Amino acid sequence: MAMNVTQKIIAAHLVSGTLEAGSSIAIRIDQTLTQDATGTMAYLQFEALGLPRVRTELSVSYVDHNMLQSGFENADDHRFLQSFAAKYGVHFSRPGNGICHQVHLERFSRPGGTLLGSDSHTPTSGGAGMLAIGAGGLDIALAMGGLPFNLNMPQVVGVKLTGRLQPFVSAKDIILEVLRHKTVKGGVGKVFEYFGPGVAQLSVPERATITNMGAELGATTSVFPSDAVTRRYLAAQGRDASWSEWVPDADASYDEVLEIDLDQLEPLIACPHSPDNVRKVREVAGTPVAQVAIGSCTNSSYTDLMTVAQMLKGKVIADGLSLGVSPGSRQVMEMVTRDGGLLDFIGAGSRILESACGPCIGMGFAPPSEGVSIRSFNRNFYGRSGTKNAAVYLASPETCAACALTGVITDPRDLGLAPIHIPVPERFLVDDRMVLAPAAEGSPVDIIRGPNIAKLPTGQAAPASLQGEVLIRLGDDITTDHIMPAGAKVLPLRSNLPAISEFVFHMVDETFPTRAKAAGGGFIVAGHNYGQGSSREHAALAPRYLGVRGVLVQSFARIHLANLINFGILPLTFVDAADYAKMQAGDQLSLDLKGLALGQVLTLRDATQGLDIAVMPQLASARDLELILKGGALSWASEQLEKVS
Repeated sequence: MAMNVTQKIIAAHLVSGTLEAGSSIAIRIDQTLTQDATGTMAYLQFEALGLPRVRTELSVSYVDHNMLQSGFENADDHRFLQSFAAKYGVHFSRPGNGICHQVHLERFSRPGGTLLGSDSHTPTSGGAGMLAIGAGGLDIALAMGGLPFNLNMPQVVGVKLTGRLQPFVSAKDIILEVLRHKTVKGGVGKVFEYFGPGVAQLSVPERATITNMGAELGATTSVFPSDAVTRRYLAAQGRDASWSEWVPDADASYDEVLEIDLDQLEPLIACPHSPDNVRKVREVAGTPVAQVAIGSCTNSSYTDLMTVAQMLKGKVIADGLSLGVSPGSRQVMEMVTRDGGLLDFIGAGSRILESACGPCIGMGFAPPSEGVSIRSFNRNFYGRSGTKNAAVYLASPETCAACALTGVITDPRDLGLAPIHIPVPERFLVDDRMVLAPAAEGSPVDIIRGPNIAKLPTGQAAPASLQGEVLIRLGDDITTDHIMPAGAKVLPLRSNLPAISEFVFHMVDETFPTRAKAAGGGFIVAGHNYGQGSSREHAALAPRYLGVRGVLVQSFARIHLANLINFGILPLTFVDAADYAKMQAGDQLSLDLKGLALGQVLTLRDATQGLDIAVMPQLASARDLELILKGGALSWASEQLEKVS
C-alpha cells in the first residue's frame, strides 16, 4: 500500500489498531517534552506511578514559561524540576536556554520519530519530519512510564505547495492562509502533511513555523517530509546521525488536498481575537499600532530575527510604539549577537526580552489599555496578552518589523526595501552545557519540594448517576485560556491545585469557583470546539477539583477531550444540536450512568425545563470507558504498567 509520511511514521510505531481513519489506535512514544508550567504536575503524576526511571528513548524537561520570579513559587518549581529530572532519567534544559519547541527542534528532533509534549505547540518538530503531538501532562506521565499513546487514527490532509515565496512573504503567511481556508475547527481529527514542489523551497525553521501554528487548526499535528533540506539542517546542528529520509510514496494519497501557490501568496494578518480571522495586511493597513512583539516558539529562529534586524538596521522605531524581541533559544541569542543583529535591534530602540515564552502567555510585556499589538506569535485569544481590552494581531516577523517602523499596520512590501534573504547557517553554534544530563541510575538524589507544591489528588470512581446544576453556559470556540487563564498571576500556581482552582473561568465569570463549590459541583454546557488552544490539563483538573463531573457541548477540541477523560470528567455531546439552545444556566440536571457502554445514547433529565435530552458520551474506546468508570487515568495506570513490566 502506498503511504504518505504520516501513515509511515504511525505504522512504524503502531502498538494496536489499524491505519483506518477514525479507528482507535495506540502508538509507541520515543520522546517526551514538558515545560515548567505543565511539567511539575506531569512529574508528580509520573511519581505516583511508582516507577524508578522513565522508559522513553529521551525525555526533556524545559523551563521557559514561568520565568518571572516575583515570588518563591516559580523558583521552587524550577528546583523541583531539576532535581526530579536528575533522579528519574530526564534531561533538564535550564532557565535561559530557550523555548522548549525551538530548543527541541535544534537539538533533539529526529525524523521519523514520535514526540509527545505537554504543550500544544509540540508539533513544531514536525518541521523536521517528526510526528510530534501535544497532549495533557498525564498522557506525558503515562508515556514516560512506557505506555503507548492512545488516539483515533487521523485523516491526513495534504497541503500541496507550489511555486516560491516572494520577497517579504514568509512561512507565517502560509499557515495563516491555511487557517483562512480551514478555520480553528478545521483540523480536528486530522494531520496536515505538506508536500509538493514548493516544500523544497522552505528551510526547516520555516517549516517549523508552519507546523507550530498548525496547532491553531485544532489538528492532531502537522508534518513535513524529511528530505535533503532536513539533512542539511541537522548537519548544521552537528546531528548528522539523527537524519533519515521520510518522504511520501510517489502514488501516496490524502483524505483531502488543499493547494497553495506560493507565487501568489501575499502578507496576511490574523485580526482579533482568533488565529483564523485572517485578512490581507493591505486591507487593514493604516491602523495605529501601540506595540510590536517579535519572537515566541513560532517565529524566533536565527533567520527570523536576522531578517528583522536587517529591516531595522540604521532606523528607529516609530514614536509612541514599544518593540519587544524574544530570541527563541540561547543558540539564537548568541548567533544573532555574533552576527551584529543585536546591535541593530538595540540601535532601533527595541527592548530585548528573555529567551522564553514571555508575552505570548501574558508573562510580561502586556499591551496598553485598548492598544493594538502586532505579534509574530500563534494565538491572539481574548485576554491572553494580559490586557483584556487589547487588540492583538498575528503576523510575520517581516510585517511586525514594518509596523514597528511606521507605527501603523503596514505591508512590508510597501516600505521600499530591497529583498532580504538570510540563509540557514552552514554551521550553528552548538553548546549544550545548559542541558543537564540526569544522574546515573541508582544515584541518590533528593527531590526538592517547595511549599507551593501541593499533594496530588486521587481520583474517585464514577457514581451511579451524575446530578447537579448547569454551572455555566457558554458559546462556541471556548479556549483553555477562558477556562484556566495563563499570565503572571495564575501560572505560578500550576503545582497548587486548590489555589489555581480559584481562577477557573476567571475571564468569563469570576464567581464560578465560589458557585461551583457551594453547589457541590455540576455541569458545564457549551457550543462547538470547546477547549481549543493550549494543552493545559488544569483546564480539566481544576474544574474536576471544584466538583464538575460532566461537560455537555456540541463538539470538543482534541486535547481537552482527552484531558477530561484522563481526570474522570464525562464528556457529552448533544445528539440533537438544537437542544443546546434549550438549556440555561441554573437548570437542574440528572444523568443515570448505570450500564454505561460505548456508543450508548443516554437520556439527560433537565428537571427545570421539564425535558429529556439525548446525549452521547464521547468515549472512543474501551480504555476511555474504563478511565471514566475508575475516575481517571492515574487510578487505571498501575494495572497497565504491571502488564508491560
